[in-house]
Amino acid sequence: MKRILLALATVLGVIAPDARAQDAYPSRPITVVVPFSAGGTTDIVARLMAEHMSRTVGQQLVVENVTGAGGTLGVTRVSRAAPDGYTILMGNLGTQAASVGLYPKLAYDPRTDFEPIMNSASTPMLVVAKKDLPVKDFKEFVAYLKANAPKMNYGTGGVGSTSHLTCLFLETLVGVKPQHVPYRGSGPALTALLGGQVDYVCDQTVGIVPTVQAKQANGLVVAVPHRLAVVPDVPTSAEQGLPQFQATGWNALFAPKGTPKEIVAKLNSAARAALADPNTRKRLLDIGAELPDEAGQTPEALGQLVRSEIDKWVPIIRSAGVTGQ
Repeated sequence: MKRILLALATVLGVIAPDARAQDAYPSRPITVVVPFSAGGTTDIVARLMAEHMSRTVGQQLVVENVTGAGGTLGVTRVSRAAPDGYTILMGNLGTQAASVGLYPKLAYDPRTDFEPIMNSASTPMLVVAKKDLPVKDFKEFVAYLKANAPKMNYGTGGVGSTSHLTCLFLETLVGVKPQHVPYRGSGPALTALLGGQVDYVCDQTVGIVPTVQAKQANGLVVAVPHRLAVVPDVPTSAEQGLPQFQATGWNALFAPKGTPKEIVAKLNSAARAALADPNTRKRLLDIGAELPDEAGQTPEALGQLVRSEIDKWVPIIRSAGVTGQ
């Protein structure tokens, strides 16, 4: 009996500190890895979410930009981090779905190497041309692209990024092969557009809407079925004769595989609180983000989204013969 009690005490002694550690979480700042450069869509969403979540959890969420390889370098780092809730990821369509089709030797599996936390914001895609491109609408742009594709180029946030996928989808539908110019994030791609170094971009609303609103570039089309309140003058792809051109990005929080469920639940609760906050909601909606409903804010819903997006985009990527470097 003494041996049994001693063994039980030993087990309880091991379990209790771990339970207390989870109860005390977080006791220090949390790093949110954004696998793209500052100023892009994923970075903007991450910073807006981190600002409110910091207040909820009582510790600073520090955004760190880790760029390279279409975002996969930063994602790989998170996949290998300790599963203690102190290093998490703001991933997106490109890093958590398209990467499976782009990189035969991908160092992680988005379906199994992460604990989904929450989808933060979906972002309709726009095609935006530099101001002096001689087209007045999307129909003229498509005609111009067909006639001049070998001489034209477009900028993206990197191979496999959401912006790249959308432009690649457009290429496939139109049957053209312009030059792809990858950057380390959609922020630098937008800078190149404004500077005239690239002819057009396919970007998420969060990053590109202010530029379109300011008339610094020509918003040609939104790749969703409805016009957007933030850019009401930009027509839909259906209105412009290419209804099959539908693309929506998303940005979501993940933790390394094995992160305790209690920690994932705390982070999910903090993320939900951010989307429920009127000021944070307004800031996201004002830049064109579309927020998930209650059912879409669960870890399970995000896990299903990842799997369905892999099923959708990987065949498109492989059919186009595109691979990451």
